[in-house]
Amino acid sequence: MFALTPYRQGNTRTFAPQKSLPRLPIQPLDRSLATYLDSLRPFLLEQALKEGHPPSWVDAELERRKEWARDFAGEGGLGRILQERLKDVDRTTPNNWLDDHFWIKVAYHSWRVPLPVNSNWWLMCKDDDNIPRDVRESGPSEGEFTDWQIKRAAKLTQRLTDFKVRLDRQEILPDSSRAGPFDMHQYTKVYGVTRLPQIPTDNIVYSPYPHPSRNVVVMALDHFYTLPVIDATSGDPLPAAELEAGLWAIADDAAKRGPAADPVGVLSADDRDSWTVAREHLLALSPTNRASTTAIEDSLFVVSLDNYTLRSPSYVSSAPQSQTPDLDAHIRNASTANGTGRNRWWDKAVSIHVESNGRASMVGEHSPCDALIPSIVCDYALAEDIDAASASRRGTGALGDRLEWVVDERIREAIDKAGKTVEELAADSDARMLWYDEYGAGWIKSVGKQSPDAYLQMALQLAYHKTHNEPTATYETASTRLFARGRTDVIRTFSEDSWRWVKAMRDPASDAATRYALLSKATKAHNTYTKESSTGRGIDRHFLGLRLLLREGESHPLFDDPLFGKSQEWILSTSGLSAGDRFFGTGFGAVYPTGYGINYLAGDKLVKFGIESKRSCESTSTDVFRSNLVDALREMRVACEEGQPPAPAAGAEGAPSAGVIKPKL
Repeated sequence: MFALTPYRQGNTRTFAPQKSLPRLPIQPLDRSLATYLDSLRPFLLEQALKEGHPPSWVDAELERRKEWARDFAGEGGLGRILQERLKDVDRTTPNNWLDDHFWIKVAYHSWRVPLPVNSNWWLMCKDDDNIPRDVRESGPSEGEFTDWQIKRAAKLTQRLTDFKVRLDRQEILPDSSRAGPFDMHQYTKVYGVTRLPQIPTDNIVYSPYPHPSRNVVVMALDHFYTLPVIDATSGDPLPAAELEAGLWAIADDAAKRGPAADPVGVLSADDRDSWTVAREHLLALSPTNRASTTAIEDSLFVVSLDNYTLRSPSYVSSAPQSQTPDLDAHIRNASTANGTGRNRWWDKAVSIHVESNGRASMVGEHSPCDALIPSIVCDYALAEDIDAASASRRGTGALGDRLEWVVDERIREAIDKAGKTVEELAADSDARMLWYDEYGAGWIKSVGKQSPDAYLQMALQLAYHKTHNEPTATYETASTRLFARGRTDVIRTFSEDSWRWVKAMRDPASDAATRYALLSKATKAHNTYTKESSTGRGIDRHFLGLRLLLREGESHPLFDDPLFGKSQEWILSTSGLSAGDRFFGTGFGAVYPTGYGINYLAGDKLVKFGIESKRSCESTSTDVFRSNLVDALREMRVACEEGQPPAPAAGAEGAPSAGVIKPKL
């Protein structure tokens, strides 16, 4: 996007295109049903293959569902009634029938599981190159706050604040593509936004944009402090040196006090009902607790200073030899605070964590905005490194307000319970990175002649089949930001074309030309579905709206069909963000306990996959999937190189060398 482009007089203001954006359409019922029925064919083909049914069985099963669809959409049919109800919802909502009425509540706030891993996303920031390499790799002694850590935290805080000020002044160029301008509303949900635990569904706390707060909250050893980050007179971001002085005052005060006896922040890591009850009791104990809670919830974001550098028990890098980050430890600290949930406030839309060696990560609550938006903000923050030559600001700053808490035995019991909850979550979460450096998006385009995103989605299809010897329904995120308040729809990666291509890849008798032809057909179909979903013609959000408008006693065979549920059981939940050159990785948890959550960054020469599954599931394995993904990408390269006419003699840019490069797993 264009966040790093300097704003000049006369450029389009950040929110200028908002009023011209079209509303998210409600698709014609017949169109959505036709797309849905087509998406069922690969499930029926797979079932017929397993159970030995003839081809006529597939046609008969599909015809049965077509008859249900005709009844559903026919004159006076339930589908027609639901469609009209949905149109009425659209007529009575100001911006977007899905976002205004359904999405946040249904997709997020009614889900009562703990936020870490289950709902929160994480971004692993690249190292700051101005921090000495030996510091980054070996780290300082445990139990210390360090100059490098405080410098980096100050720089990241200053850059994140600078983005906020530029956004408020509408000096961030609006995102757009060849298809048109994108909705920028989600950027207003990054700063000063907090998810509020409530029963039966949560809510969001935020002030009308632009958020008036000038403070962030800093956590150190589970103590909370406020830190001003915006000049009260000019409205400009405070310089990094001033923030560094304030952060050192906080770090020294926390170190003097030692770890907080009652780590209140961990309560936000518990399941939502338990956290709701604990929070209400906490607020009722004392006005002091209301003041502290409000200060956190109204802060622009939270900065966590960890007085340690987490290391993996057995350090095996997933990276090329040119980089040596301990990625497994980085994920663990980003996603669960080393399985403790401590020194965090998990409800904030955006939080940053900085370890003692300067390693940093960003975590966010998913409901206010999709992870793409904070990733753009984080990328902006990472575009400038620290000033390594500047003198330490330790001892030069004034201490901000420290937030106080009044707790009783009931709160202490709730803290203990929440700590056990996040410990169990972390123990069950098997999250790893794969840095695949044999080729990247450049080669996929120039040599493979494929769309990188579609190609990588096919790689995931093949890897899953190699792992489980069967296909599965697959979710890929499609952004609908071409529309006012647009969020997402679904790209159904598992298709008849992907199914046939995977079968060819698993068949030793198939030749490279057949494999490449089927790959090209599958990626073309995927690109078509991507365009449809991104331009408001996806089916899954449409069906969600229809089903949510069912009244008590209303049902239909179309929705009751087990295959309807299976076709959207996202065992493989995936999303791609960007090239991600400033990120070591990204990730989120599996949607189903028997599945995988996979996020990827398609760089020109390096593709980074974040893969998460559950150790408690006997049928899944992050390591096995990762290994099979490497094999899938290698086999696809062979199919591309041998299955199409030879490339020109002079090697294309980005093509891999003739030698086999062993991936670093």
